[in-house]
Amino acid sequence: MARIKGALATRKRRNRTLKLAKGYFGGKSRLFKTAKEAVMKSGQYAYIGRRLKKRDFRRLWITRISAACKANGMNYSTFMNGLKKANITLNRKMLSEIAINDAAGFTALTEKAKAAL
Repeated sequence: MARIKGALATRKRRNRTLKLAKGYFGGKSRLFKTAKEAVMKSGQYAYIGRRLKKRDFRRLWITRISAACKANGMNYSTFMNGLKKANITLNRKMLSEIAINDAAGFTALTEKAKAAL
């Protein structure tokens, strides 16, 4: 029987990697070995970035809420404690949206939080 060579599978694998490396600078988009390294590293960065995105957005929401609280004569931690005691369960994303788009609504929330303390 004739020996089957793996040229087709190898070419397919290399083309898949080179396709993922499209747009990279220099040899990283044309040479298989450097493209493979760049694609692996970019995959790691993407994986890490998906986790960092969650942290970054939470930090942003907290900063926005804190700024709005200070405008209403309160700090962030007492505001959140007051909301918890008043049984108001809004997540930080929604609180930051209220703080940006509905200042009167946020002021009402701070008053309820102050009353619950």
